[in-house]
Amino acid sequence: MKLSDLEKSALQLNELYEQLEIKKYGRAWTTEELMLGFVGDVGELAKLIQANAGIRDIDGYKAKLGHELSDCLWSIMVLASKCDIDLEAEFVRNTRELIEYVSGELGT
Repeated sequence: MKLSDLEKSALQLNELYEQLEIKKYGRAWTTEELMLGFVGDVGELAKLIQANAGIRDIDGYKAKLGHELSDCLWSIMVLASKCDIDLEAEFVRNTRELIEYVSGELGT
């Protein structure tokens, strides 16, 4: 799958979540609330990374790690879209600049 396909899927899921939020709470989550959810996912991800490194005991951590990484990616894609950020273009630009910087620091 290409990044654009993943983004399309993420946004489709977000549309469904927004419908559910409106049904349950009378409104969709704001970007601030989406960000708070993302922060919670990052906290869970940190614990699972510790389990993967052998310094925390969590049953089934490997499957949970994949799930949490996917949740975090979903949040990033949705937040980028809601903030009108071309995530693919920004990623390409940012990594190119960092490669140039690190290569320069290494003298290569």
